[in-house]
Amino acid sequence: MSGFDDPGIYYSDSFGGDASVDEGQVRKSQLQKRFKEFLRQYRVGTDRTGFTFKYRDELKRHYNLSQYWVEVEMEDLASFDEDLADYLYKQPAEHLQLLEEAAKEVADEVTRPRPSGEETLQDIQVMLRSDANAASIRSLKSDQMSHLVKIPGIVIAATPVRAKATRIAIQCRSCRNTISNIVVRPGLEGYALPRKCNTEQAGRPKCPLDPYFIMPDKCKCVDFQVLKLQESPDAVPHGEMPRHLQLYCDRYLCDKVVPGNRVTIMGIYSIKKSAQSKNKSRDNVGVGIRSAYIRVVGIQVDMEGSGHSFAGSVTPQEEEELRRLAAMPNIYEMITKSIAPSIYGSTDIKKAIACLLFGGSRKRLPDGLTRRGDINLLMLGDPGTAKSQLLKFVEKCSPIGVYTSGKGSSAAGLTASVIRDPSSRSFFMEGGAMVLADGGVVCIDEFDKMREDDRVAIHEAMEQQTISIAKAGITTTLNSRCSVLAAANSVFGRWDETKGEENIDFMPTILSRFDMIFIVKDEHNEERDMTLARHVMSLHVSALMQTQAMEGEIELNKLKKLISFCRTKCGPRLSAAAAEKLKNRYILMRSGTRQHEQESDRRSSIPITVRQLEAIVRIAESLAKMKLQPFATEADIEEALRLFQVSTLDAAMSGSLSGAEGFTTQEDQEMLSRIEKQLKRRFAIGSQVSEHSIVQDFMRQKYPEHAIYKVLQLMMRRGEIQHRMQRKVLYRIK
Repeated sequence: MSGFDDPGIYYSDSFGGDASVDEGQVRKSQLQKRFKEFLRQYRVGTDRTGFTFKYRDELKRHYNLSQYWVEVEMEDLASFDEDLADYLYKQPAEHLQLLEEAAKEVADEVTRPRPSGEETLQDIQVMLRSDANAASIRSLKSDQMSHLVKIPGIVIAATPVRAKATRIAIQCRSCRNTISNIVVRPGLEGYALPRKCNTEQAGRPKCPLDPYFIMPDKCKCVDFQVLKLQESPDAVPHGEMPRHLQLYCDRYLCDKVVPGNRVTIMGIYSIKKSAQSKNKSRDNVGVGIRSAYIRVVGIQVDMEGSGHSFAGSVTPQEEEELRRLAAMPNIYEMITKSIAPSIYGSTDIKKAIACLLFGGSRKRLPDGLTRRGDINLLMLGDPGTAKSQLLKFVEKCSPIGVYTSGKGSSAAGLTASVIRDPSSRSFFMEGGAMVLADGGVVCIDEFDKMREDDRVAIHEAMEQQTISIAKAGITTTLNSRCSVLAAANSVFGRWDETKGEENIDFMPTILSRFDMIFIVKDEHNEERDMTLARHVMSLHVSALMQTQAMEGEIELNKLKKLISFCRTKCGPRLSAAAAEKLKNRYILMRSGTRQHEQESDRRSSIPITVRQLEAIVRIAESLAKMKLQPFATEADIEEALRLFQVSTLDAAMSGSLSGAEGFTTQEDQEMLSRIEKQLKRRFAIGSQVSEHSIVQDFMRQKYPEHAIYKVLQLMMRRGEIQHRMQRKVLYRIK
């Protein structure tokens, strides 16, 4: 019993209760001190060359610009102190908070004295970045929970920026007792209000359950935004659906990315309570199950992928190099050669595609109307002429490229659709392919397989370059300033020379919206076949060896940079001489004077509409844009006219487009109307005649067969005659 009267026992006992808490606090303050030392003392450079305090200067610069954030590289932290970096990797949630508080203290030190009115210190947000290898979404398992992870992917949806409380004040309904400055944890986890009020006052009834409500005007809020990340398409295994992940960004990370960007995310892999199901089921199985999300602490937007890249990210050295490249005399040929170098031949199509990639200049008229500057191109032709390969290449090398196929895309998917948001039950709008490609190129393959009513949806986007929508209470107009590059087969699969204009079943309205129409025929020609076969074989044999660009070609990345640089920096106009020349040529083409006819064998009898004139202007401007010149010269007009001649005029000549508006010669038109008059005299309204006998009669009068069928087709389209009895007999209605 000797220990009874030892006084030290009680003394130590009053202390022992919270020593453990103190240890935690001490450790936290030590770590915060280390973080503060890191931010204050980390320097780049050696003593001899002079060094800079990297994070101190950055904090000061940002703070004076009233941008309260700083980006910390994990590698710097690791080289300063391994343990700190390790703590930050393993338990990022609490250590990031310490790092932010340390940053706040350092900012306080480096910005004193602050000007009057700005004495209060702002919170600093710390963003992290690291050069570690990124994991994939599929490799995130439960052992990564609440660790720091790095993940690549594509942002596919972004909510609007909303506010989230970081500190709230609550008040009791009955006794008006307020509790203020309750810290809410960052992330998507909420805060549960206390169930009962614990102020005891004599003579008052106890407060009821759940008495507290939030006082909104005493809360501190930050912006936050929820993004949806989808794994990048090249990382998806065969036959699997791409996985999605929810991202939570706050403060300065909001609005850094738009849907469609490829990003690499640094974040904390965290969990949130899975949403309560509507029907409270008896067997409450999901009691410990949580859904995962990532709390973002750093975003890097990838420049190599598609998305808004290269605009404004050109260094002065690169700019000088690009300007030197554009000043070369043969730049037009070089660009043509570097477009899809693995495809042999078809030089004119490649030249046209080069024009399409650079685009003309968009003009704003004083009355507020705009004229489009983008060039649309249609390739019609036989299978096996590398149309889709060209489309794929254009998608790769244009700054923003979207590739869709005709059969698998609907009108809403191309233009815009209205969707109901599952959480808030409100409608919101999602842009389709043509809105996503604003400022780029839409490649539409299998254009002829699209349904007619879906194709009509593109009309407005191609000429007016807007998409108007009036659905579900949303009436709005979206911009879609994009070029359209379409590829189609003819009706019979292959081009049929004998059928002439029946090869194409497009409406004239959509044909006149294309600036250039190429007909790609698969011609049988022995020496061309030899060179083509040799080219294809060499590709297959030495596919891996030829990684570097050939002589006189620009490699893909540089071409991409050149295209986006020219598009942002240059908007040429026609010079006066060129405009005069074009006017004369246009009048010549329209009027079809005899001298012009003699030169070119009755070519000029094809009328040209004003749309085609504007097309030539756009092509000439894009040729000037390649050279970064402010004005399009006469040589550009010459080349533009030549391109137009080999594409659209040739297509019109091959009898393929005759009958389409503005593509029929005068004599043909007269002959068709003569046949029609005679037909109407031939049989009265309400009578029946066999089709065969009509065709025979007119053939005896030396009318060409296709013209007769053409007239019958026209009359059917107008609903004047009808087929009866298995399409053998014609019946006249009106």
